[in-house]
Amino acid sequence: MSGFDIIGDVHGCATHLTDLLDALGYQTNDWTGAYWHPERQAIYVGDLIDRGGEQLRVLEIVKRVVEGGSAQIVMGNHEFNAIAWATERPDGSGEFLRRHSEKNTKQHQLFLDQITGPIRDDYLQWFKTMPLWLDLGGLRVIHACWHEDSMRAVENELGSNRFNTLDQFVRAATKGEALYDAIEVLLKGPEISLVDHEQPPYCDKDGHARERARVAWWKEDAKTLPELAVMDGNFTTKDGRPYPDLPDIEVDVSHCSFCYRGDIPVFYGHYWRKGLPQEGRDWTARTACIDFSAVKGGDLVAYRWDGETEIQAKHYFRTN
Repeated sequence: MSGFDIIGDVHGCATHLTDLLDALGYQTNDWTGAYWHPERQAIYVGDLIDRGGEQLRVLEIVKRVVEGGSAQIVMGNHEFNAIAWATERPDGSGEFLRRHSEKNTKQHQLFLDQITGPIRDDYLQWFKTMPLWLDLGGLRVIHACWHEDSMRAVENELGSNRFNTLDQFVRAATKGEALYDAIEVLLKGPEISLVDHEQPPYCDKDGHARERARVAWWKEDAKTLPELAVMDGNFTTKDGRPYPDLPDIEVDVSHCSFCYRGDIPVFYGHYWRKGLPQEGRDWTARTACIDFSAVKGGDLVAYRWDGETEIQAKHYFRTN
C-alpha cells in the first residue's frame, strides 16, 4: 500500500461519496460491490450520518469496506450522539444519555427517518466499535482535536481508544466525569468562553446563540483571543448586530495547551470549512482539516497522503 486517502465528513451525501471515490480511482468489487484501491486505503474522519438525504447508502458503502479491511474510520460526534440518543439511563427509564430535546431531535431526525428497525440497531452496534483516533506511525487521524492529555484520560478509563461497555458510554455522556470532558475535546473540540472575556454570544451556522467559541488548536503558537477563538457561523450577535472584532488580549495558558506541537501530521474533520483550503485556517505544516461542508453546499474533500511529513495543499482532492 502506497498511501492513504483521508475523507471528510460525509453527512449522508452518498452521491458525493461515490463521485469522490470514483475520481480517486477506487473500483467496486464485482462480487461484493465494495470499493477498493490496488495501492491505497481510505480513512473516514467520522460523521457519516445526520443532515443528508442518503444516509443508509453511505452506511452501506462505508461499513462494508471498513469491515472488509479496505478502509478505516474514526468515530465522529454524530455517531457518538446517535449512540447516546438511543441509550437509556438506566435501561427502561425513558431517560436517554442524549436528551430528546427539540434541538437534538431536529439535528437527528433524518437519521431516525432513514435508518429504521433492526437495521438501525445493527449500525448503532457498529458505531460502538469505532476507534476514537488512529495513530498510524506517519499520520494521525481524529474527528475534532488531537489532544494527548484527553487521549490519556480516555485510555485510563477505557483501556484503549475504543469503548467497551455500556457504563463507559454513560460516563462519557455525564457532565462532571473525566471521561465526559475528554470525549468533548476529542469529538467536538475544546472551547473558550466569550462571556468570560466580556464578549457577546454569537450565532452559529444553525442560528443558535453560543457563549463559547471553538479553540483553534491547530495553531501552534496561538496565545491571544483573536488567534484562538473560532466562530463558524453568521458572525452576528444573537440580536442580529454585526459581531465586533475580538480584543487582542492574551488568554489563560490552559487554552493554549490544546495547540498541537507534534511532528506527525494530523488529519481531522468537524469544522465546516468552505472554499479552497487556506493555509493557516484549514491547514498548517502539521495539521489538515478535511471537512468542507459537503452537506451544506460545499464539497466532499479528501487528502491524498503519500508519506509526506508536512501538509501540502496540492494533496487536497475534490471533484468540483
